[in-house]
Amino acid sequence: MTQDLEMKDRSTPSNSVSPPVPSTLQHLKEIASLIETGSYSKEVRRIARAVRLTIALRKKLTASVISSFLDHVLTPGSEPHTKLSAYLPKEEDHEMEVDAATSAIQTPVAKHLLPELEIYSYLLVLLFLIDQKKYNEAKAVSSASVAWLKNINRRTVDVIASRLFFYYSYSHELTGDLAEIRGNLLALHRIATLRHDELGQETLLNLLLRNYLHYNLYDQAEKLRSKAPRFEAHSNQQFCRYLFYLGKIRTIQLEYTDAKESLLQAARKAPVAARGFRIQCNKWAIIVRLLLGEIPERTVFMQKGMEKALRPYFELTNAVRIGDLELFRNIADKFATTFSADGTHNLIVRLRHNVIRTGLRNISISYSRISLADVAKKLRLDSPNPIADAESIVSKAIRDGAIDATLDHANGWMVSKETGDIYSTNEPQLAFNSRIAFCLNMHNEAVRALRFPPNTHKEKESAEKRRERQQQEQELAKHIAEEDDDDF
Repeated sequence: MTQDLEMKDRSTPSNSVSPPVPSTLQHLKEIASLIETGSYSKEVRRIARAVRLTIALRKKLTASVISSFLDHVLTPGSEPHTKLSAYLPKEEDHEMEVDAATSAIQTPVAKHLLPELEIYSYLLVLLFLIDQKKYNEAKAVSSASVAWLKNINRRTVDVIASRLFFYYSYSHELTGDLAEIRGNLLALHRIATLRHDELGQETLLNLLLRNYLHYNLYDQAEKLRSKAPRFEAHSNQQFCRYLFYLGKIRTIQLEYTDAKESLLQAARKAPVAARGFRIQCNKWAIIVRLLLGEIPERTVFMQKGMEKALRPYFELTNAVRIGDLELFRNIADKFATTFSADGTHNLIVRLRHNVIRTGLRNISISYSRISLADVAKKLRLDSPNPIADAESIVSKAIRDGAIDATLDHANGWMVSKETGDIYSTNEPQLAFNSRIAFCLNMHNEAVRALRFPPNTHKEKESAEKRRERQQQEQELAKHIAEEDDDDF
């Protein structure tokens, strides 16, 4: 019974009232005050924190909340207030999120508006319109905000401006008008460079590269990238995007080693939450590794949340590994829509040569002598003259060093040379010698980098010398303290 009474007492509500949960409007007002503080103190980190808090509140934004916020930060009847309010849907019977504190305090009619707050209002309305899939209205708002940004030269605006540049390009991409803003993006990049807006330069450079790559203008993208100011990576997100675009450019230019390094680095540096970006990086990295003759590990395809998206590339990798040209052709036809959407279809066409080379290598290992007709049959060449094609493929592979064989043109044979026992040669000894030398060199550098206390090899100091040394140190410390007092 006593336990039941205690449980009832605990279940009854106490007199202490829990603090009310702040509304979305209250959060936005706190963000506005944070932006105002950062503007007056010229602390860019406060502006950046305000932008991060806004992204967290993005799903809670409604037309009524944004309208109330605009009434709070902008002067009612002013040009920005009228322009932005026109893009918000009018709701007659909606519950306004106005707390008691703000309802009691009236907004002053005339107030000095900070450029940071005005441009933040543009960003807020733009986010709402994009989430509501009103892309034409979002395009109009972003264009108006970018035109207004050209006349503002304040470092505290740069963080919000970089976000507006991104959504400016994104809204035009959603409406299919990405080519129209290319000249404007180049002008904005030039303005950001002249104003030493480093974050704006990085963002606009990535947007321009995306613009060029969207229309497969790889040469123009490489010219812009090579002549643009050096990328200093002030933002990890922008640096990841830059590495991804650089990897795509290098892949098209047949520089597969540099492309692989850039794509893998972009995938490693990308945040865990950016799953779509990491999937795209892994897709291109898999193709590049296959073009280099490498076979990616199975763990690449089994990453959490990526199994389904990377399934076509897993089957493609399996076909390349086996060297089956017919299986490769079937997989390319089966997932042609996926490969075209990913922009990797042209790269997969290049893989045909790697599949043939892998199959030819397997044939040369399995047979000491085989006719060219059988080679064409095993490679499943579907050309009008398969024997002649097989002969040219074998001769090219021998010349490139892919296989160790000779070609008998008179009899139409491919004669593979016997692979001797490599352990009977000096190759293993040389390999182990290089590894041991590397380990010894690393050990010597580590020992050389060690720092020992001075005079440890000498005898320990006597008691008198230690007292003298301590007395000198105390006098020196006292002298330094007196000098500090004099400075104050």
